[in-house]
Amino acid sequence: MADTNQYINWFRQSSPYINAMRNNTVVIMLSGEAINDPNFDNVIHDIALLNSLGIRLVLVYGARPQIELKLAEQGLSAQLHHRRRVTDAVTLRCAIEASGSNRALIEAKLSMGLINTPMHGAKIRLTSGNFITARPAGIFDGVDLCFTGEIRRVDHKAISQVLDLDTIVLLSTLGYSPTGETFNLPVEQVAAHAAIALKADKLILMGREQGITDSSGKTRSELLSGTASRLLNKYQHQIADPDQAQSEIASLLETAITACDAGVPRCHLVSYRKDGAILAELYTRDGSGTMVTEESYEQVRHACVEDIGGIIELISPLEESGVLVRRSRERLEAEIEQFIVIERDSAIIACAALYSFTEEKMGELACIAVDQNYLGGDRGNLLLKAVENRAKEQGLNALFVLTTRTAHWFLEQGFSAINVEQLPKEKQSIYNLQRNSNVFLKPL
Repeated sequence: MADTNQYINWFRQSSPYINAMRNNTVVIMLSGEAINDPNFDNVIHDIALLNSLGIRLVLVYGARPQIELKLAEQGLSAQLHHRRRVTDAVTLRCAIEASGSNRALIEAKLSMGLINTPMHGAKIRLTSGNFITARPAGIFDGVDLCFTGEIRRVDHKAISQVLDLDTIVLLSTLGYSPTGETFNLPVEQVAAHAAIALKADKLILMGREQGITDSSGKTRSELLSGTASRLLNKYQHQIADPDQAQSEIASLLETAITACDAGVPRCHLVSYRKDGAILAELYTRDGSGTMVTEESYEQVRHACVEDIGGIIELISPLEESGVLVRRSRERLEAEIEQFIVIERDSAIIACAALYSFTEEKMGELACIAVDQNYLGGDRGNLLLKAVENRAKEQGLNALFVLTTRTAHWFLEQGFSAINVEQLPKEKQSIYNLQRNSNVFLKPL
């Protein structure tokens, strides 16, 4: 029963994300290493689930280790120049063979329909084609890269038409020129260009590691593009050495920044080794990897009627514990314009209200609450700053607050203790002696 309840709770909590992401265009990069990994079957199952939930999917698949294996079978080794493969005629043949094998493998796995498997009844349709037009990369620093190419154009209109048919699009790392030549492309470049051209809602980059970690080894759930760029500078020396463990992370981070700066709203770094990583990243509030975004996806804004349910869910535990005074739904509906909220992925994780007493030019900071899962950040400070700005816009000269539990926090924010008699007369008349709240004031 406990497991059932846990599942039900998770399903309910994920429903806003399911609704929000339906009909979104998502580009997923699957490296050759991801395809070789033992967890790849689970990745395929999750991709099938995303398709069933109405997401428009483009899968970009690489083949680096498969190319190197085919070269090794011929007694050859990969030639690299400034992190780019030198694709001679022999290497190009190996790239074409490896890409074809990987495509067949992905198509086979997404065609499974055995009973008692996650793929039963999926009936997924896939297509691939000459969607990528490429040109030769040419001579770089004195070295001819031969059939290594660069993307000239992504046929986004044709891809979109296929996606409209509820069909998954497969993009390989092979591009074609108007002269009939084939070029080998970096998988990261194809993924980024496809996401940009399609104006995708998300780009998911699957790598070995879970994402970007901080100095304590904890995964950073979100990075602004500017912060990610500064972090990338520290990795530059590691990118130059393909043997470095951090090289892949740096390359993926560089790809995410490129896509994000070109207009892709959210780029996600997740691990292909972790079972369910894509689902956890997309359908839970904090995800499983690192999201790179141009702007923070936590927004401080004025509340609206649609936020009432989220505010009630947020403040109910605090009302039950006596920290906040109980408010009925009717009262919230009547006073919703006084509220400011912090929204994170369509969920209300913090709120506060400002009640104005224009005669005394004072405002009451009330109903300040932060979700217990997000108490470690500066969200209380963000709310206070937003309320102060609103109070100044209304011509108020001071803020006051009544509190029974958080006196020290308000003192740290510049509030000072005052007597009840210093409150506006209207507020004095309804002061609850049984709660015996502390009263604090902050000049603006």
